[in-house]
Amino acid sequence: MLFKAFFAFVCVSVVQAATLRPRVTCPNGQSTSNAVCCDFFALRDDLQSNLFDNQCGEDASEVVRLTFHDAIAFSSSLKQQGQPAGGGADGSMLIFPNVEPNFIPNIGISDSVDALLPFLQKHNTITAGDLIQFAGAVAISNCPGAPRLQFLAGRPNATAPAPDGLQPTPGDSVDKILARMADGGGFSPDEVIALLASHSIARADKVDVTIPQAPFDTTPFTFDTQFFLEVLLKGVGFPGTANNFGMMLLSIPLPETKGVNVGELRLQSDFVLSRDNRTSCAWQGFINQQDQMASAFAAAMAKLAVIGNDASTLIDCSDVVPNPVPGSGKAATYPATKSQADIEQSCSSPFPSLASDPGAAETPIPHCPPGVNDC
Repeated sequence: MLFKAFFAFVCVSVVQAATLRPRVTCPNGQSTSNAVCCDFFALRDDLQSNLFDNQCGEDASEVVRLTFHDAIAFSSSLKQQGQPAGGGADGSMLIFPNVEPNFIPNIGISDSVDALLPFLQKHNTITAGDLIQFAGAVAISNCPGAPRLQFLAGRPNATAPAPDGLQPTPGDSVDKILARMADGGGFSPDEVIALLASHSIARADKVDVTIPQAPFDTTPFTFDTQFFLEVLLKGVGFPGTANNFGMMLLSIPLPETKGVNVGELRLQSDFVLSRDNRTSCAWQGFINQQDQMASAFAAAMAKLAVIGNDASTLIDCSDVVPNPVPGSGKAATYPATKSQADIEQSCSSPFPSLASDPGAAETPIPHCPPGVNDC
């Protein structure tokens, strides 16, 4: 009995010690959990002021894409064979900017690489791998509805570029995508779908070069579940030209292109994943389930961000990541003129009951974030 009481006292003391661990005051007056985190305050403010403009815009979505392409460039099977296997989330995209960005799956990623290189030079106490993952966490915090992502600091710099072929492409089969994601980061099919929540703020320049910044859903500046709904709509045409690698029939055609209203683009990989029996229910399950989607995305991103690293050696600096912009709370809705009759459902679970936006014609998709007139 005495031993049990003593053991309980020790456990309580340990918990209290962890809870009462003193915080560190940085030279700039900010308080954080560890002195290592101090340098990230200046980087955060620099990124927000001089790259993202505190907006969920093009630069933000491109940097979020870079977090994935840098981290997934790792192969556990190649490593076991003693072959070049990539370093995962090691910043190799920035350390070797003339190598990996030239691989076909990374087409267009030079924009975000070039945007971050000056920050790597300026904030030279921060490694390239840390910069990419931290910048991604800061970027998505600007998107209404997004979760606050975990950020761990201390990744070593890459010593070699990753070999080609480790990033999935929009034209890959479901089998190939799931195998690559399992080999690259141990991701389950459900986690793969969770990572694709990032496509809710994505736009593409290079899939069809005739339509710049083509969005993947009708709310490209909001982290919401519209993407998972709209990918399931029947395709009726292409927003630009046909026969582009990795592009499927467009879900929601706008009238003839007018100015910057370029329509909506659907990737072939999103199309097939949304309809495959291994992933279709996870896909459908996110529709109109904002909190569930955001939580699953945050967990999958935490796993992605440490690929190739020993997470136990990294330092939690999540408190430097900005609190995300709150979502509007708006439920998912069918775009004007669309309804459940336009859905191609593959999951056997009941489809959620949703309203349709009013209007006799499709509403043009916004080209700029709210309050921004030129982007």
